[in-house]
Amino acid sequence: MRHDPLVLAGRSFESRLIVGTGKYKDAEETERAIDASGAEIVTVALRRVDLRDRSSGSLMTLLARKRWLVLPNTAGCTTADDAVRTLRLARELEIAGPPSPSHSGPMVKLEVIGDERTLYPDNEQTLEAARLLVKEGFVVLPYCIDDPIVCRKLEDAGCAAVMPLAAPIGSGLGIRNPHNLAIILERAKVPVIVDAGVGTASDAAVAMELGCHGVLMNTAIAHAKDPELMAAAMRDGVRAGRAAFLAGRMPRRRYANASSPTDGLVGTDASAPAIE
Repeated sequence: MRHDPLVLAGRSFESRLIVGTGKYKDAEETERAIDASGAEIVTVALRRVDLRDRSSGSLMTLLARKRWLVLPNTAGCTTADDAVRTLRLARELEIAGPPSPSHSGPMVKLEVIGDERTLYPDNEQTLEAARLLVKEGFVVLPYCIDDPIVCRKLEDAGCAAVMPLAAPIGSGLGIRNPHNLAIILERAKVPVIVDAGVGTASDAAVAMELGCHGVLMNTAIAHAKDPELMAAAMRDGVRAGRAAFLAGRMPRRRYANASSPTDGLVGTDASAPAIE
């Protein structure tokens, strides 16, 4: 396939798959799955890991010795203040990778939860936090509802991408509202990355075929019976979906359309000599 990198705030990535680091049974399984996924960006929930644990076999030790770009996220935060404070801590501890060429701060995933049962984001608090973080130089990738208006406001706030959900976090339901995603893609001038709800490789392929620029997932890989094999499947699903989008699918038709032309078939020309 042609050279087709994902570009976020001036940084290029060969893989369009971003994966999480939670819910695996240990660091070894985490490493095998992420390596199999081909992901270059991995996200870590700052409030759910011990950031100072550098012991053998810890997640932080794994992240320190690998060449993945670490994308700190604010999972578990319910207010803008909590999210901003958490990401400032990540910057001070240098958890994230180096800044992009056009920004002074690290690349981060902003997540402000508004409901504990659905884990849907709080739009107002997400916007408030995004505006503050952008002003401080962070490269902000916000998890948001699949609402074209919210996505537009986040883009206007200076976010480097928007990350609408496909379905509730960890549900595995796949793309629930492709129509909304299509509208977001039509209007957005920044990358659109599906975040949450992907269950299997075909879901990832559908997101990419719609024109999404990337897919972020965790549970679909970590909770598979074979996380390493599922990670490889997700890698291939993202690649196939992107290739199909670039190729341009055939138009949908109501009726059949023969694969071979019907004009000039043998025996249809009355002037042709009969075959004895």
